[in-house]
Amino acid sequence: MTLPFFPPDLFDDEQDTLLDIVESIGLAPEQKFILGAHTTRFEEVVRDSVGAADAIACGSGTAALTLVLRAMGVGPGDEVVVPAFGCAPLAAAPAMLGAVPVFADVDPWTTVADPAEVDRLISPRTKVVMPAHMFSVMADMPAIRAIADAAGVRLLEDAAVAQGGVLGGTPAGLWGDAGVYSFVQVKTFGMPGEGGMVVTADPELGAMVRMLRNHGQDGRTRFVHHHIGYNSRFDEIMAAFQLHRFATLPHRLERRARIGEYYTERFGELAGCGVLAPPPAVDGRCYYVYSLLVERRDALRDHLAGQGIGSHVYYPAALPRQPAFAPYARGGAWPAAEAAARRTLAIPIYPHLTDAQVEHIADAVCRFAKES
Repeated sequence: MTLPFFPPDLFDDEQDTLLDIVESIGLAPEQKFILGAHTTRFEEVVRDSVGAADAIACGSGTAALTLVLRAMGVGPGDEVVVPAFGCAPLAAAPAMLGAVPVFADVDPWTTVADPAEVDRLISPRTKVVMPAHMFSVMADMPAIRAIADAAGVRLLEDAAVAQGGVLGGTPAGLWGDAGVYSFVQVKTFGMPGEGGMVVTADPELGAMVRMLRNHGQDGRTRFVHHHIGYNSRFDEIMAAFQLHRFATLPHRLERRARIGEYYTERFGELAGCGVLAPPPAVDGRCYYVYSLLVERRDALRDHLAGQGIGSHVYYPAALPRQPAFAPYARGGAWPAAEAAARRTLAIPIYPHLTDAQVEHIADAVCRFAKES
């Protein structure tokens, strides 16, 4: 594959730096490999970059969701409203706490949670509303924030794919009572390992998450457990590596945005040919993945492969249609989510694509749409 969807060389230019960090931390007198000075500094840098009151590094984006839900008091008998289309942790995190994920259908074009559906599903048992940003589009957070406030429920923003995105002047992650980021390899601020971050404007909520990630300890007195917690601590090597890379994150985000905007401009005329690009916009965009809605998805995937271009199908089944979450489906219908699951196809958007490669990808998509 000339242009793979998942590039194998994301960190090639930084291998020497990573090895130097491993050696430095491995030979340091303090022998501190988790939750040390590098993690503290990394949390401070992320916190200050978005203007949060607290930022808590933890083991993964999935763990971040679970920790915040626990900190919000979610448990058996509660309901958490989540999108019907997206990554499994959206439903798994509340379910693992004994709560019920309640699936809201999505907007048929943007594939993020439809605020009207979220509002319709609020019940006396709703404890948290948990929208997720999807692919390159942030959810309608002003509308969902208003719905949560009117209902008197907490708002947890799954911004795992959206670090660096901004909507209406507010950074992704800060629209809710808390937000989460993910640093898994292919994310916009991915790293060669697992990791996540909780950001919040609520210091008390942040303090609870901080304790829960480390077996319920408060960080001052070891072996005093104030709550039953988890082991979701952050790796010092990865913290140091992310600190090294943070200064260049804006450049990588800008490059992704330029590629995404070029795609959207090129594909704007293809809607009548069965290939629908995301809505054109600048505000509320987060180019983690660039995904098209395609009537003949498998045919386009084969066509691109024939041109040496990798593509990827995210979430080939709506969440309530997954076997694990069938008990929560309750015989409902989610037509937009199910249509998205049939039609989404993501194309390469990583920042070290050259202009010529981006043009080649766009040309291949356009040829398929116009000639098929």
